[in-house]
Amino acid sequence: MTEPTGGLRLTDERGRGLTLTHDGVDLFRYVYGPWDRQLESPRPYFHPLRTLSGRLVSLYRPWDHVWHKGIAWSLPNVGAQNFWGGVTYVRGRGYVQEDNNGAIVHTGFDTIDAGDDRVTVRESLTWVASTGEPWFTERRTFGALVERDSWTLAYATEFTNVSGATVPIGSPTTEGRPNAGYGGLFWRGPRSFSDGRVYMEGRQGGDELMGERGRWLAYAGDHDEDDVASTLVFVDDSGAEQVQWFVRSGMYACVCPAPFFDVVRPVEPGASLAFRYAVTFADGDTGPDGAARVAAATAGITSRILPSLQEQ
Repeated sequence: MTEPTGGLRLTDERGRGLTLTHDGVDLFRYVYGPWDRQLESPRPYFHPLRTLSGRLVSLYRPWDHVWHKGIAWSLPNVGAQNFWGGVTYVRGRGYVQEDNNGAIVHTGFDTIDAGDDRVTVRESLTWVASTGEPWFTERRTFGALVERDSWTLAYATEFTNVSGATVPIGSPTTEGRPNAGYGGLFWRGPRSFSDGRVYMEGRQGGDELMGERGRWLAYAGDHDEDDVASTLVFVDDSGAEQVQWFVRSGMYACVCPAPFFDVVRPVEPGASLAFRYAVTFADGDTGPDGAARVAAATAGITSRILPSLQEQ
C-alpha cells in the first residue's frame, strides 16, 4: 500500500513495516511485525528515524542492550512480566534473566489516513505474556506532521487490563535500584550522540538531569563524519502532572518520559492507562532557547493531529 501525498509517501512493506518518506528521505520505518527472539520482548518500534535532511537519529540492537530499538513503547516491570526485553530487575536479587519476556503483538490497523503534510495511523495490539496469555489490549495512534524546518512524531496509547487480575506496573527503581526508572516511550540515540547536550526548562546538562520533572526535555547530539548536530525535543502531552525523565548522555544517548519512574501503578481488571507524547526532530543544535521554542510549539500537538482513542 502506497499513499502519495505531495512530498509524503507511506508504504506498507509486505506486512512487516510502514515507511514514511518525505521528498526522498525515509523519515521513519515503523516495524509492526518484528522478527526478534522472545528474549528481546518482541514489540513494534520506530527505526530508522531521520531528520528532514536525512540525518540518522536512532540506533537498533546495540551490543550493550540488544533490546533497545529506535523508539519503542517498552515496559520492564509489568507485574511479573517483562515487556522491555532481556533481564528483569528484582528486589533483593538484582538483574536476573527470568522466563518472563512477553511480546506486544500487532493485531491490525484500524485506519491509515494521509494528507498533504501529515499521516495518522490507528492500530490495535495485544500484550501477550510469556505464558501465552493476553494481559492487555492496546489501542495505539501515531502520526507525523511535517513542517518547514522539522517534523514531529505524535504518539498516543491506551491499554486495558484483560488478564483478570490486578497488574502493578513499576520500574527497576520501584524494585530498589536508584535512578533506573525507565519504562515507557523509550528512545536510544546513535553512538555518536554520547556526551550530548540535554535541555529542560531553565536547566541544561547531562546525566545529572536523570529523574528531573518537566513537561519537555530536549537532546542534542553530534553526528560522525560531517560536523553537524541534530536535536530531538520530547514533549509529554499526557496531562497536568509533570513527568519524570529517564535520560542518559555519558554512557550512551537515551531519553524516556517515565510515568512509572518511582511509583507503582496498579491496574485493576478492566481498567486502562493512557499516555500521549510528541517528539520533534530538528536539524542542528537548537540550543536551550531554541529547544524551549520548539517545545512550546509542539505542546498539545497530539490533540491537534491525532484523533481521540475513544473514536476507535
